[in-house]
Amino acid sequence: MKRNNLEFYDESADAWWQEESKIYALYHLNKPRFEFFDRYISNWQGLRVLDVGCGGGFSCEFMAERGAVVSGLDQSAKCIEIAQKHAESKGFAIDYKSGLAETMPYEANTFDAAICVDVLEHVADVNKVIAEIHRVLKPNGLFFFDTINRNFKSKFVMIWLMENILGEIKRGVHDWNKFIKPEEVTKIMTERGFGNIDIKGFDLFGEALKLNIDSYREYKKTGMVQVKINDDTSIMYIGKAEKVT
Repeated sequence: MKRNNLEFYDESADAWWQEESKIYALYHLNKPRFEFFDRYISNWQGLRVLDVGCGGGFSCEFMAERGAVVSGLDQSAKCIEIAQKHAESKGFAIDYKSGLAETMPYEANTFDAAICVDVLEHVADVNKVIAEIHRVLKPNGLFFFDTINRNFKSKFVMIWLMENILGEIKRGVHDWNKFIKPEEVTKIMTERGFGNIDIKGFDLFGEALKLNIDSYREYKKTGMVQVKINDDTSIMYIGKAEKVT
């Protein structure tokens, strides 16, 4: 079976903004993500921000609603088409482009902040992506991200349970070998000129293997994901870094 199957995003593009679709569950991750990001940016009004791997535009529109000047980049031209149409229907002037995160079509020192969520575990070269994000950020610009740790717990939960057993994620979307340990991403960011790094657990699952059955039942009923920002980075984690050199 093909792993890290990014064709999934083309296949899911038309369903991106359909509230009954499985992929729409990602929309509800905006709230907990930005509760963390807002610790470092209290006012998004007028900031130039980039969403790397924006998909159909969930986070782009979330930032546009807050007054940010938003650009979105994704390798899926079909997702970009859907994102553009939806933004126009809502009156958002978001600059969408199709392209690779390893070779982004932006000038250096362009953005005040960049976000890259649910993406680093899918890219071809995470070193190049982080280097590109550093390049396009202004001095002291902020980089926000989340991704998946690489260990037995993440393999059990994200692949065996969520893909193979529960079917909440399509089989083949993830490749465990591309998951990234927090110390690995910290090393890459430091080498690329980022500092003031802060990483926390992005806990969707109720403390590692202790899956919260009540939370899962609530998700199945409402589509809402219960997320805690805590110190448990064993499966997923969220972070911030600053361009310091």
